[in-house]
Amino acid sequence: MGNAIQYRMPAGIPGAVTRSRDSTIEPGLYDSTAPFSAFGLPGKIVSGKWQPVGAGDAASAVLGFNVRAYPAGSSTDPLGTSTPPQTGGIGNFLRRGFLNVQLNGATAAAKGGQVYIRVASASTGKPIGGLEAASDSTNTIAPSGVRFTGPADANGMCEIEFNL
Repeated sequence: MGNAIQYRMPAGIPGAVTRSRDSTIEPGLYDSTAPFSAFGLPGKIVSGKWQPVGAGDAASAVLGFNVRAYPAGSSTDPLGTSTPPQTGGIGNFLRRGFLNVQLNGATAAAKGGQVYIRVASASTGKPIGGLEAASDSTNTIAPSGVRFTGPADANGMCEIEFNL
């Protein structure tokens, strides 16, 4: 029974919409010159195409989060590890609603807590564009309207509310 959940069920999969009734999801074009590394990451629009928020971006650049379409990825991908198309194409982007994300860093998320996005000084467990629960001076940005709905599970999965 190698596929059984032995202790507790995980909180979710990055990029999965958790409350679809309360969400606004729009289609958009991925920019093949700046691909997303994972689902559930914040994005911006550059020349009409979606790119991940990255180094040096301001909080006002955050326009949505890329959503994991179901099903996504190939049949050989482990659960929760599928990556968005790297060669462009159409994707889904959360403009308002609730989404599962991967929490980075050692600080625990708190209900109603601000979501921070790393835009400088990447380090182990803190990638550029990753979400964190604590400010890191000038290395993170705090977009308005993005809050944690509660703490993360043991794997760092948690839910955010985004309301631009």
